[in-house]
Amino acid sequence: MEKNALPVVVIGAGPQGLAAAAHLAERNVPTVVLEAGDGPAAAVAEWGHVRLFSGWPELIDAAGARVLAGTGWTAPATGYPTGAQWISGYLAPLAATLGDRIRYGARVVGVSRLGRDRLVDAGRGEQPFTVHVRPAEGEEYRLQARAVIDASGTWSTPNPAGADGLPALGETATADLLSYRIPDFRDRAGFEGKHTVVIGSGHSAITAVLALARMARRDPHTTVTWALRRATAGNAFGGGDADELPARGALGATAKEYVDAGLVSLVTGFRVERVTREGERPVLIAEDGRTLTADRVVVLTGFRPDLSFLSELRLELDPTLQAPVRIAAEVDPNVHSCGSVAATGAADLAQPEPDFYLVGAKSYGRAPTFLALTGYEQVRSVVAELAGDHEAARRVELALPDTGVCGGAGLFDASGASLGGSCCAVPSQVLQIGRAPASV
Repeated sequence: MEKNALPVVVIGAGPQGLAAAAHLAERNVPTVVLEAGDGPAAAVAEWGHVRLFSGWPELIDAAGARVLAGTGWTAPATGYPTGAQWISGYLAPLAATLGDRIRYGARVVGVSRLGRDRLVDAGRGEQPFTVHVRPAEGEEYRLQARAVIDASGTWSTPNPAGADGLPALGETATADLLSYRIPDFRDRAGFEGKHTVVIGSGHSAITAVLALARMARRDPHTTVTWALRRATAGNAFGGGDADELPARGALGATAKEYVDAGLVSLVTGFRVERVTREGERPVLIAEDGRTLTADRVVVLTGFRPDLSFLSELRLELDPTLQAPVRIAAEVDPNVHSCGSVAATGAADLAQPEPDFYLVGAKSYGRAPTFLALTGYEQVRSVVAELAGDHEAARRVELALPDTGVCGGAGLFDASGASLGGSCCAVPSQVLQIGRAPASV
C-alpha cells in the first residue's frame, strides 16, 4: 500500500489522543486510535474521584467540540469537574462520535519502520511505521502507519518512593503496603483513625494531604504526615492569589492552613532509602536514619514516560527530563517555574524519526508542569503539519495561564527559602508545580 494512503496511528484514547483524532477527522485523514484500556480515557477513570483545578473551558479541545456540535452535545460551561465528570461530560461522548476509529484493549508494545531496525539509514524515511499491538484477546498483530502520534501519557509509570529515582531498598517487596495513586478517600474506613504518610510535593500530593487533613479535623485519631524530600517547606504551598487558575492556587494555600493548624505534620529533607514492614505496617527509613512508621503510605512523587516500546525509533530527548530537546528548557523545574511555559507545536516536538511525535504529558517527560490546554495546542499543530498545512502548524493559538510561581526550583539542600533567582515578583508562597491528575 502507498505510504500516504496509510492511516495515522494515535497511541492512547485519553484527552490528547481523542483531540488528535478529532483534528484528524476534521481534515479527513484516516486514523486508528489504539487504547490499552477497555474504554475512553482509561487512565483518567482511575482517578475519576479527583476534582481538577482546571475549569471546563480549559478541558475541552476546540476540534473535539466541533466534532460533537452536530450530535446535540452541549459543552459544560462552568465548574471544576472530577475526572469521572470529565469523561461523562466530554471525553466519552467524543469517543462515541469518533466511533470505530478507536480500538480498545489494544496495547502498543513496539513501534518501528517497515523492514528497518534502528541502525538502518537506507530509505528509512520512505518506509511506513510498523506498530505492534497486543490485544486483550487474540494474537499480537501489527499495523502500518504513515505517521504515529504517541499520546499514551505517563500514568502507567509512577516514580518510586526511593529518593535516588530507583525503588528504595525493600520497596518492591513491600509494594502491597504502598499506594502510588491518589486514594479514593470516600473509603474513609481505610484511613480514619490511622496514620497515613504522603510522600511528594506536587499537586497530587497536596490533594491527598488535604483530603486526609479534613478527616483528621473530624477525628483526632486520624494523623497525617507529609514527607518532602527538600530541606525546606518553602516550595510546597503554591502561587496563591497570583495563580491564574484560582483552584490551583487555592490548593497550596489551604494546605498551608492545615499545616499551620497542626492537622498535618510536615517533615522536610526526608529521602527514602529503605522500606521495611512491622507486621502489616510499612516503615520508611530515610538516608539520614530517621524513620516513619505508618498504617498507610501514599507515594505521589510524579511520573515518568514509558519509552520501552519506542526503542527502535530514533529519538532526540533531553538527558535530564526525557522530553523532546526543543521544549526541555521551557519545562525543566531545575531551570525555572515562573509564570507559564510557552505553547509548543509540531516544530518543537519533531524528532529525527520523521512523522513521529510525542504529545501530551509524555512530551514533558519527567517535568511536572503539564496542562490539558498545552496538549490540545500540540495536537492541533501536529495534525496541521501532517496534513500539509504548514502555516497553521506554525501558528500559535494558545496563551497559557500564569502559575504565580517564580524563581525556579531553588536549592535542593538549602535550609532557607532559596528561590534560585527571581524572574517576577515573589508571591507569599512558592511551589514546585505538580502534575496530573491534580494539575490537568
